[in-house]
Amino acid sequence: MNTLKDASLKIDALKNNMVGINDYTGSEELANWRITNDSVMGGKSQGEIILAQDRVLFTGEISLENNGGFTSTFHPVTSLEPGIDTISIDVQGDGHIYQLRLVTIVDGYRLSYKQDFATSLNERQQITFKLSDFQAYFRGRNIDNAPELTSENIVEVGFLLNFTKLIIHPKKNHKPKTFSLSIFKISFD
Repeated sequence: MNTLKDASLKIDALKNNMVGINDYTGSEELANWRITNDSVMGGKSQGEIILAQDRVLFTGEISLENNGGFTSTFHPVTSLEPGIDTISIDVQGDGHIYQLRLVTIVDGYRLSYKQDFATSLNERQQITFKLSDFQAYFRGRNIDNAPELTSENIVEVGFLLNFTKLIIHPKKNHKPKTFSLSIFKISFD
């Protein structure tokens, strides 16, 4: 996608195919996850979503080749009721620091709100975040005057990993670094 308007058109098209937010583990859900790798900017990182028993697995390699260094995955969200103020994730990570991202559309443009969370190697974690703690971001920059994040405006939920948040920084040896984040459940309360 070349523009934010293109992204918002794609999200509008996806709205008709959205399913419940609490269960992402069924094989029919796999097709609803979307991957965006740094190849959109010439990079060589590769992320994918695969079905693994009772969870989906966001996995792959982060590479700095061709100025790369990130991968992300997103899933559409059904319309949420107003007044929901938290999101909880049930995940098992690999020690890297990931970003939980919530996407809205503001004046026809895609706007991401992010919150970092650390994972522990092979440890399953249930983490709850307040929507009010998320910071609006656009192309790597804070948006201080962004509208407040409200549940009824969320159209996608996702995860992002970039090279600055890896356990072992790839700039030291330039080899791609593997990652793996198991996603058991995502819920809004």
